[in-house]
Amino acid sequence: MTGTTRSSEGLDARRRKLLFRSWHRGMREMDLILGGFADAEIHALTGDEIDQYERLLDIPDTEFLPMITGERPVTADVDCIVLQKILASRRSMTF
Repeated sequence: MTGTTRSSEGLDARRRKLLFRSWHRGMREMDLILGGFADAEIHALTGDEIDQYERLLDIPDTEFLPMITGERPVTADVDCIVLQKILASRRSMTF
């Protein structure tokens, strides 16, 4: 997988920006996890979920990846509906 499989056509500017940020994290592992999630879900997230996702994308990869992989517990300030959706989508990913 080399990047997004979803076109940004039909997305509002904020969702297009989040889709781009999801695929351009800096760590390839995070690109694949968050990019794959964004490809599948960005169009369906509610306004509140978009706010949550934006906050999650602000977390540095070195802090966020261990939470996603289960190496570090998810802190209460990070846990949210969108994070639970990301974790669920990661469990269903095949590489």
